[in-house]
Amino acid sequence: MIRSMMNGRDWAILGALALIWGGAFFLIGVAVRDVPPFTYVLLRLTIAAAAMWALLAWRRQPLGLPREAWGAIVLLALLNNALPFTLFGWAQTHIASGLASILNATTPIWGVIVAHLFTADEKITPRKLAGVVVGFAGVAVMIGPDLLASLGGGVVAELACVVAALAYALAGVWARRFKAMGVSPISVTTGQLTIGALMMLPVAQIGDRPWTMAMPPLEAWAAIATLAVVCTAFGYVLYFRLIDRAGATNALLVTLLVPPTAILLGVLFLGEVIAPNDFAGLALIALGLAAIDGRLFGRLRRPALA
Repeated sequence: MIRSMMNGRDWAILGALALIWGGAFFLIGVAVRDVPPFTYVLLRLTIAAAAMWALLAWRRQPLGLPREAWGAIVLLALLNNALPFTLFGWAQTHIASGLASILNATTPIWGVIVAHLFTADEKITPRKLAGVVVGFAGVAVMIGPDLLASLGGGVVAELACVVAALAYALAGVWARRFKAMGVSPISVTTGQLTIGALMMLPVAQIGDRPWTMAMPPLEAWAAIATLAVVCTAFGYVLYFRLIDRAGATNALLVTLLVPPTAILLGVLFLGEVIAPNDFAGLALIALGLAAIDGRLFGRLRRPALA
């Protein structure tokens, strides 16, 4: 059974993921300026897979994937890597990175629905659903009316982001099965990235013909390498560990934290200014997360029952 209420260590993992993935949409935007989406995804997954195999070799640890797990790994690689990475990469050649991050924040809403339909221990509760909706409202408030007004300017690209968010939700629930198989998060990450890279190899060869392209500039290579090693390889190890501990619905909450984390990183490192709507949005996100977690509201109710 999955714990529906996260403890302090779970929240620490969620915060680390928010920090790691907070800059991912910016890095994707940098990468796809000079590298076509299919090739960008191929490079990202190949470098990430190589990093995971190097980690296994350094630890002298076998991959440890049983034969019966490989079919599940193939579907996980499609839903969690090849499909959403490609859709978001292509979409960000048509819409702003900030808008893509808003649409990515619909993932926990999809996650609540998918988990309710396909699991026995992550059913929708009124509190959890209300928390997700309030959290998403906080993301929308933080981004502000100017960017939200651009919705509809690239309808196909926006729909691509929504489909990618749904794929992430499906993948989060699908990944639960590996704990029952006794497969570690490191093995799941290595397997899915390797299969994802193999999936993208013919797609990039046919779709982009990368051998005809000019060599990308250094900033594109730096963005792809950072996405591969930090945001993908290391990030997914943490993500699958959180799914093992707290379930898919809780793990998918990280997508609510990505836009505010990106804004806070801009304040800390780029000298950007937090607007009043940012504070309001942060308050709503905090309220939504508290509602989903449940412990704070439980403590507030106890005195009334005494």
